[in-house]
Amino acid sequence: MTTPPTIETERTVLRAHRLEDLDDYAALWADPVVTRFIGGVARTREESWIRMLRYAGMWQLVGYGLWIVEEKATGRLVGEAGFHEMKRDIVPSFEGTPEAGWAFLPAVHGRGIATEVVRRIHEWAQDRPGFASTVCIIDPDNAASLAVAHKAGYRERQRTAYHGVPTILMQR
Repeated sequence: MTTPPTIETERTVLRAHRLEDLDDYAALWADPVVTRFIGGVARTREESWIRMLRYAGMWQLVGYGLWIVEEKATGRLVGEAGFHEMKRDIVPSFEGTPEAGWAFLPAVHGRGIATEVVRRIHEWAQDRPGFASTVCIIDPDNAASLAVAHKAGYRERQRTAYHGVPTILMQR
């Protein structure tokens, strides 16, 4: 069983999800700007709760997961980032390869926070078993996330679809 470590960047703290995060976490996933390229539908508080439980459990079962991203200057929850194993029904399958994921509140978009955090999660992963290669999937219209992925060393592996939606599979 693995407890998520707390790691930091210059401007953020990445830490485990906590029960008291639920309302702020639900606000993150209810924001249509956040979900525009991640399923396209705002999440309910209940769906956000299930998502939190999924990531808490992922750390326990596979030894990695996503972190809450807190802004150091304010202490507020500004996003979520890390790695997951989603057992996605996608072709080609990348099951067993850690998948990077990130999402941030619009208030921090354009400030380089995502790039800073995504680089940091990869530093954390670099010497861990099973992280020799990682993947991420991104909507082809999500220019901001594509730029973050490229800065983190990801390159397009294949154009595919996930749940009928065009998707770029990237690999690092």
